[in-house]
Amino acid sequence: MAELFRTRGSAVPPEQRAFRTRRAVRVVVLAGEVEVDVRVLMFHDRDPGIRGSGWWVLPGGGIDGGETPREAARRELAEESGYLVDDADLYGPVAVRVALHGYSDQVTEQSEEIFVTYVSQPYDVDISGHTDFERLSVQGHSWRGVDESFVDPVWPADLARLVAITREPESWPVDLGVVEESVVPVAHGHR
Repeated sequence: MAELFRTRGSAVPPEQRAFRTRRAVRVVVLAGEVEVDVRVLMFHDRDPGIRGSGWWVLPGGGIDGGETPREAARRELAEESGYLVDDADLYGPVAVRVALHGYSDQVTEQSEEIFVTYVSQPYDVDISGHTDFERLSVQGHSWRGVDESFVDPVWPADLARLVAITREPESWPVDLGVVEESVVPVAHGHR
């Protein structure tokens, strides 16, 4: 397991936030008939340093030293949802991007590779593999429809486009560029 990447909960003035970089993975877990009523596994996360914050995010996280992105995707999915995906059933990367995350305690520039796996129906998510950090910030999970309305932001914001990309393997990996997904905008500074 990698060293603790964030402390979450110790908010600092925006201009005093540390700047961190890391390589990470995300996994699009699609359940059901892709052309009919597909559901996507999402986790509801928050920044404990900002009361009332929340967003929905795909499973995933940092790549540990010595791991390949594919190995990290399989490990993260198992740790966060209890699902052990066979290597032959993990596809991609389907997309790559750089995500800028502004939190109450730091700014993170995260280079991500996004993978996809398909399951016949939503499975019972097992969160027993969550770290103490994830237990502090992750508020729940849900199998969501691609076009379903969310009260809190969804990261990636264009989830429907990402799901559409998973259906076009000849275009993989699609470069989604640089995106900002922040509770405290990066423009508010950092040190």
